[in-house]
Amino acid sequence: MTDPVTGVRLFTTIPAFGRLGSEYLRTVRLAGQSSEAAGFEGALIYSDNNTVDPWAVAQELISATERFKPLVAVQPAYMHPYTAAKQIASFGLLYGRRVCLNLVAGGSRKDLAALDDFTEHDERYLRLTEYAQLIRQLTAGTGPVTFDGDYYKVHNLTLFPTVPEHLQPELFISGSSDAGVLAGDRLGATPIRYPRPPNAGDAGLDIGAGGVRLGVIARDTDEEAWQVAHERFPMSRAGQRLQRMALAASDSRWLIRLSESDEFPGGTDSPYWMGPFKNYSSFCPYLVGSYEKVVPEVVRYLDSGCGTYIMDMARGETDYVDTAEVFDRALAQHRRATGNKGAGFVSWNVPAGSS
Repeated sequence: MTDPVTGVRLFTTIPAFGRLGSEYLRTVRLAGQSSEAAGFEGALIYSDNNTVDPWAVAQELISATERFKPLVAVQPAYMHPYTAAKQIASFGLLYGRRVCLNLVAGGSRKDLAALDDFTEHDERYLRLTEYAQLIRQLTAGTGPVTFDGDYYKVHNLTLFPTVPEHLQPELFISGSSDAGVLAGDRLGATPIRYPRPPNAGDAGLDIGAGGVRLGVIARDTDEEAWQVAHERFPMSRAGQRLQRMALAASDSRWLIRLSESDEFPGGTDSPYWMGPFKNYSSFCPYLVGSYEKVVPEVVRYLDSGCGTYIMDMARGETDYVDTAEVFDRALAQHRRATGNKGAGFVSWNVPAGSS
């Protein structure tokens, strides 16, 4: 759900791998239902060579929820833009549901090489820009589309079914590199970044009106929160080795920058923690500690104008409710400081086990 005054909204992340076999379907559906009940607006769905097809996962999320928005990662190497536009249009007709797109330019160099894709980093963003532009023109429904780009060409191409205005796809894109920022500006896409620690040169407030990837573990005391954090994300030499291998196999700017961070780049008194990332258990920073420490950090992001929060995948049964509690408290503080009034995140009362 979007906070009615500030426009702040939460997305969760769907577990990427189907290693649970038949249990993966239940995991996907429960993630959608539970996070929707806690007030989340939608969920990011990963896409790479080693994941379940994101559009199949999106269909399950839609069928399991009432208002939820799938945020589907789309990569030009995997699907022609016409096929992506057809998926968006079909979901709109069959379910009346809006689909958001997470525009992905890269991935593991090994995965891309297996697809015979050796396009350089910045050029991939040029291709991605054309990709999204063509999707937008097709879903706009203004008539047959002719597109003569460097990477995509179509002639008098019509999309059926049409996509109503209120179901037009919203675009998200990585804002962690100059090429990504430029592509986002051209497309009017919401830039998603990884927040920096409080002692960064810009105090970590370079987010603006975009969004962040983030994990949160907050409890009444620091001791409780860190106990949960270390139980979920123990130090692992194998995980650290995998993280180094992932870095070596990628040219991603955000991955390189995060990899250069210390475990506690904001200092040991800061809730900003890179432990899960360093041990290959997560792809984003975490805020860990008491509500008294974590909530003010979130308020800093709110004060900077950040409106979209893509949270790490849940690891515990109460994670969605716990995260909503953090943002409720942060929004309350933010509203008191700015004079705004709003209801915050409220449950849609979707039973967690319903279908």
